Amino acid sequence: MGLGGVALASLLAQEGALGAPAKPPLTPATFDLRPKAPPRPPRARAMISLFMHGGPAHMDLTDPKPELSRLDGSDYSGEVVFSFVNRASKKLLGSPWRFSPCGQSGTEISELLPCLQGIADRICLVRSMHTGHNGHEVSIRYFHGGIPAVLGRPHVGSWLTYALGSESQDLPAYMVLVDPEGHPVDGVSNWSSGFMPPLFQGTVLRAKEPRIPDLVPPPRLAGRMQARNLALLDTLNRRHLAAHPGEADLEARIASYELAARMQLAATDALDIAQETAATHRLYGLDDPVTREYGTRCLIARRLVERGVRFVQLFLGGQPWDTHTNIRGALPAICRRTDRPAAALVTDLAQRGLLDTTLVHWGGEIGRLPVTEGSGDQCGRDHNGQGFSIWMAGGGIRPGMVHGATDEVGHRAVEQVVTPNDWQATVLSLFGLDHEALVFRHNGVEQRITAGRSARVVSEILA
Repeated sequence: MGLGGVALASLLAQEGALGAPAKPPLTPATFDLRPKAPPRPPRARAMISLFMHGGPAHMDLTDPKPELSRLDGSDYSGEVVFSFVNRASKKLLGSPWRFSPCGQSGTEISELLPCLQGIADRICLVRSMHTGHNGHEVSIRYFHGGIPAVLGRPHVGSWLTYALGSESQDLPAYMVLVDPEGHPVDGVSNWSSGFMPPLFQGTVLRAKEPRIPDLVPPPRLAGRMQARNLALLDTLNRRHLAAHPGEADLEARIASYELAARMQLAATDALDIAQETAATHRLYGLDDPVTREYGTRCLIARRLVERGVRFVQLFLGGQPWDTHTNIRGALPAICRRTDRPAAALVTDLAQRGLLDTTLVHWGGEIGRLPVTEGSGDQCGRDHNGQGFSIWMAGGGIRPGMVHGATDEVGHRAVEQVVTPNDWQATVLSLFGLDHEALVFRHNGVEQRITAGRSARVVSEILA
């Protein structure tokens, strides 16, 4: 029942010694990150996900609701599920910010996102996301792992690197850029490879320099001394592996040592943003203390995919979009921090001819309710997984369009609803993969990213 059995069945089939055709092995005999061709021609070769933990308030940012503004202060007649009942209210809260039609597409975007307004014709805005769950962790795991609430499942980035490997053998295939303010809610689970070998989990870049500790050896160990040490380590590891074949953790550890040696030059180059022009620094907002940190990570993300990294994800510390209180102060603040760098990333990729093959994703796990939580100047909005917005750009996505809609007050997705499973199926399709055909055998069971749940490729948003 092990990998040797799979190999034996394949050999017997080649010799015609089996009574029926052998079923193709569902997992390779060994795991590696060498580049692999997808079954269909891909539109995207790399992906950058700007994950906005906490639930951006779509009716204040990307989904204008004139009726909500008209009904401001009146009681909502619909059913509402509250996460914080002690602060709950059914008083509707109209957005205090203006929306404007932007670009030739006329997509309406809030004044809180002036830089996103400037790239409206490059993005596809999906206004009909739906998880059906209001909690943070349950919806984050749905987006990243395919099933609501369930831990221990591989991330989207793990599935992509498992299926396609990496175009760079000198950098990790899947890289995570964390926030100096700390890990996001749900911590390291956000980049777990789950039941897949650890070879496919996200490699974390530190939030501050040095972003990769101990990357460069001390002078007394550099050069020939380091080469001899690494050669001895490799010999011992492979001898141990020969005595314990099929140990995925050991195989991943050996691969990580080999990669670490190659990274000494490649990573140093990739992370050196001093090579960029002053104009590029300004584009990402590195000249502004408010945007400098997030802009630096967005710029590094571009440099990584430029060098063949398959999947890069940026996180924010905690959940800064979780505006239960003081939405009039907190929401503009997080928009000022992230809007300019996110738009710059899309612009920069386009200028370099990389946007056509790089899929950019922006969005959180949930949205916010149309009713007020609390009252007065310190009011906010509670969680809402029934309808919210994300946007995507590049990598085969149709630009300058809006897909789907929520109801008249922004509570529920009512037109062309998109679930996280639909989103995952669509992402895989852009990479030339079929979400139903891509499987990983775990404990004798064929596992899929969508876990056998209903999912469709959202073909309407494909270019």
